[in-house]
Amino acid sequence: MSQAILLAKHAFSHDDVPIGAVIVRDGKIIARGENQVQKRKNPTLHAEIVAINRACKKLGTKFLDECDIYVSLEPCAMCATAISLARIKNIYFAATDEKGGGITSNAKIYETDRHLWKPTVHQIPEFADESAQLLRDFFKRRRKQ
Repeated sequence: MSQAILLAKHAFSHDDVPIGAVIVRDGKIIARGENQVQKRKNPTLHAEIVAINRACKKLGTKFLDECDIYVSLEPCAMCATAISLARIKNIYFAATDEKGGGITSNAKIYETDRHLWKPTVHQIPEFADESAQLLRDFFKRRRKQ
């Protein structure tokens, strides 16, 4: 999770919402992603999507069923669906997202039977404060601008 937080800080530096994600297989990081929505002018380039694309390319597969994803913020509905489509085994996230969360806070997309693949979801609360503070700082700065 500390790597996801570092990636979130990097996203902050290029004026993207500070969210980072890493994908792990057999205890090793195989892909990293950070929000690149502003940087690349593409609304779909959330940290999770970037990391999934990189992991699939690296492994040469469309399924990541032996992988886990660590995200600094609870994934939104789009990213939670992409995680399901990629068949990622476990999601670990730091902070919850009351407004845009797709798993526990808002859309709760895995609570329906419509997803063929449901990853196991874990929150890692010891990183929640750091992740949430990054987000507060980011939006405070944005409001000043």
